Amino acid sequence: MAITTAMATTFKRQLLEAVHNFLLTGGDTFKLALYVSAATLDASTSTYSSTNEVAAGGGYTTGGNTLTRVNPATSGTTAYTDFADTTWSASTITARGCEIYNSTDSNATVSIHDFGSDKSSSGGDFTIQFPTADASNAILRIA
Repeated sequence: MAITTAMATTFKRQLLEAVHNFLLTGGDTFKLALYVSAATLDASTSTYSSTNEVAAGGGYTTGGNTLTRVNPATSGTTAYTDFADTTWSASTITARGCEIYNSTDSNATVSIHDFGSDKSSSGGDFTIQFPTADASNAILRIA
């Protein structure tokens, strides 16, 4: 079992089909779910699944947190978008990776992210800190 950081292959096709709307006002709802190391997630993951998701309780709710989008932008020849950091407060969580998915459109997977090792909180905040929203660092970039 493994979690492999990747943009979902189905997401790439769905962009061309205009499935996803990333606009801050009137756009789709995107969520981030956390997974344990037993999860198998990669570019072939096409929809959110609760299999090997972090167990509900301890401050975590199945399905994860709703993300706050950053409006899409461009710089040079790169288009990008990002999300505001998200936190599970006063939580006890151990997670190895996460999935970003579009809960408005059939829970379609956007991307998978491996943390490199288990990350934990014990009665404290578990925060996903997104990179700087620019053409070199944003979590979603099309160059």
